[in-house]
This record gives sequence, structure tokens and C-alpha cells, in this order.
Amino acid sequence: MDLTTDAHSHHISQQFNDELEHVKNHLLEMGGLVERQVGDSIKSLIDADSELAVNVRATDKKINQMEIDIDEECTRIIARRQPAASDLRLVIAVSKAVADLERIGDESAKIAKLAMMLCEEGEAPRGYVEIRHIGDRVRRMTQESLTAFARLDVDTALAVAQEDKDVDREYESAMRELITFMMEDPRSIKRVMNIIWSLRALERIGDHARNIAESVIYLVKGKDVRHVSIDELTRQVNED
Repeated sequence: MDLTTDAHSHHISQQFNDELEHVKNHLLEMGGLVERQVGDSIKSLIDADSELAVNVRATDKKINQMEIDIDEECTRIIARRQPAASDLRLVIAVSKAVADLERIGDESAKIAKLAMMLCEEGEAPRGYVEIRHIGDRVRRMTQESLTAFARLDVDTALAVAQEDKDVDREYESAMRELITFMMEDPRSIKRVMNIIWSLRALERIGDHARNIAESVIYLVKGKDVRHVSIDELTRQVNED
């Protein structure tokens, strides 16, 4: 039977209920901060805003600490409560999602660092349209993966996974165009490479958003859907 949103609200111990709800809320709080980091890092690059880029990099330390704190919460719950079945899946899913959120924060910090370099070296002649478009998509993927976690919504989680395939195709197309441009204008290589590394970071953010979506499917369905095709993922989600 699939997990529902109130499946964790029937324990004898109200304290156990509170601990599970708290760790989930802590994850979503971290997710909100990470989502803002993604948006701000993209904005800092497109707008050549070095001050915003500095703020993004500084906030990464807070995200790292939140990962440590939530992991400690998960460890305490497992040690004290010895959860089973759906409760154990929730703690495991939170722990996995936290790791992916921390990596999204790292990728955002990379983009902010590249934005600072472009502020110093001058704007790249190409690639900003692709940054904006792919950036908007992976930011929405991050947001939707967290919405899926909050609502235990496998349909939204599946949509995030499907979107990741589209982002991968768009990323590959952008890479081909930018490499061709650099071959035609070698003077642009250094600055365009910063755009390429930024696009790579955005593509990785999409991958981590998909991982969070897969954690939602694991939590609700009890199925490990890592490393499966979209068709197989869709089949497993739709199984009764």
C-alpha cells in the first residue's frame, strides 16, 4: 500500500510523531534556502552582480551546517526509536535528500564563483540565453522535487525525473554550439569556458533534483528506482 501524508501520525508516542515531523520540516527549510541559492547564483551570473555572488558563496556554509544537523537528527531517531517500515523509509529518504540538497548548494556556489570571474574578466560573448533557460528549468525542478517531498506526491516526482531528460538534451545542444563558437573565435575561449562550467553545474543541479524526486518515490512506493529508464520509472510509479 502506498504511503499517505498522514501515515506518520498514529504512533503511541507523540514525541516520536514530533521528531519525524521536525526532521521533515527541517529538510524543507534547508530546501527553501537551497532553492534561493540556485536562483541567486543564476541571477548573479546573468546580471554580473558580484555582491550577490559573494552572498551565495557565504550562505553555502549555512547549508553545509544544516546538512550536518539534519543527519544528526536522523541518526538520533534511528538510535532511539529503531523505526521500521514507512518510518524508516522516511528517515532514509530525508538523509538521501539532504545530501542532494547540499550538492545543489555546492553547484550554486560554483556558479557564483564563475560569476565573480566573469565580472573581473568581462562578459562572455555567448551562452547567457542558455544559462537563463536551463537555469529556470533546474530551479523549478528543485522547487517541484521539494513540493513532491512535502506532499508525498509521486506524480510530481515523476514529472521532475522526466524534466531531467529534457534538461540533459538541452545541455548537450548548448555544449555543441558553444564549442563550435570557441573554435571559430579562439579569443573567447577563457570567458566562454566559464559559461560552459556554469551550464555543467546547472545540469548537475538537475541531476540532484531528480535524485530527490527518486527519494520521494522510494518513500511512498517503497521501491528503489535509481538507475532505471524513464519508461521503467513511469511503469513502477503507476503500478498498484
